[in-house]
Amino acid sequence: MTNEEKRTIEDNIRIALKTIYDPEIPVNIWELGLIYGVDVQDNGFTKVTMTLTAPNCPVAESLPQEVKQAVLDVKGVKGAEVEITFDPPWNQDMISEEAKLELGLL
Repeated sequence: MTNEEKRTIEDNIRIALKTIYDPEIPVNIWELGLIYGVDVQDNGFTKVTMTLTAPNCPVAESLPQEVKQAVLDVKGVKGAEVEITFDPPWNQDMISEEAKLELGLL
């Protein structure tokens, strides 16, 4: 897989992740800063590192599965793993400027 193909897949993953919303905050998980990393390997296997707004988040079970399915649905992805981390812990500084405006935080 070329670097250009990887970038296209990463772009399409970002688009897919922007369709997933946190149920408590009306902003998608990408703009909320919940996605820490997307690593597309040469064989098409993709690892997403993400966090939740809180360790006891009500969607702690379902949200990672939703993310995994969205990634698997992207053309070129051959497999996916979603890793949840709380290091660093999520905070409002991770929200994009656009989302902060939307939420009235600016």
